[in-house]
Amino acid sequence: MLKTRLLTALCLAIVLLVVLLSGSYTAFAVLMIVFFAGASWEMFCLFDNRYPIPYAIASTLFFAVFICLASETIYIGLAFFSVVAWFFCLAPSMAFPLPIKHSLGDRFFELLYSISIFSSFLAFLYLYKRSLVLLLSALILVNIADIGAYFAGRTFGRHKLAPSISPGKTWEGVAGGFLAVILAAVAVVFIPGMENCITVRVYRAYGWFAMVFAVAILVGMSVLGDLLESRLKRRREFKDSSNLLPGHGGVLDRTDSLIPVLTLTVLIHMWT
Repeated sequence: MLKTRLLTALCLAIVLLVVLLSGSYTAFAVLMIVFFAGASWEMFCLFDNRYPIPYAIASTLFFAVFICLASETIYIGLAFFSVVAWFFCLAPSMAFPLPIKHSLGDRFFELLYSISIFSSFLAFLYLYKRSLVLLLSALILVNIADIGAYFAGRTFGRHKLAPSISPGKTWEGVAGGFLAVILAAVAVVFIPGMENCITVRVYRAYGWFAMVFAVAILVGMSVLGDLLESRLKRRREFKDSSNLLPGHGGVLDRTDSLIPVLTLTVLIHMWT
């Protein structure tokens, strides 16, 4: 299992590195289309859609056409809609039971989640166009939060965050992830050439307090993104969203924390 996991991670890293070093927006867009196809299929499966493959194909074709024809203003509009959906519907839903499968409420929830996924992959492209540092800073922020939460949770974890959804997560882990990102963000402020790092942009525009607040929101949303996908998997009694990435599960298992974070990063970029 570990060998498979490492091999998959190595292959993904090589592909991503080649695409990024090529400097080709077209190559990066093609990569995003491929990953969006996988995420879309997994999402339809999570909602027990009767025809997940045809719907995923249609969604992917629409995504491919959309990125060729839509303006960046529309990208930003969808990012704003996604952030609003997370703050006022998807995130608050964690406090209530999920809608009954196949009900009207469930289809509405599926629509919001699918738009969120769609917008997050557009955010990948928007941030890549703006600055590779900007995109990588958002990705690294989420990974540092995950690593900090893992070690803090294992060392100090006592109070369960959401035992019925993800028994391994603790409040101490969340605090550790937040602290790890804060320390990294403070360090990056003093590194030359990191002006496009998302936390540095917030610091330069609004100061230290605003940067800490932004980190808290971003880390919090990354946790909620992970928990929501875990909740959907539990409802379907899935261990992973799929087996598309051997040893790692599915595309959504790798990007669930990023889904709300990337669209929020787009808006933060606009305001800084």
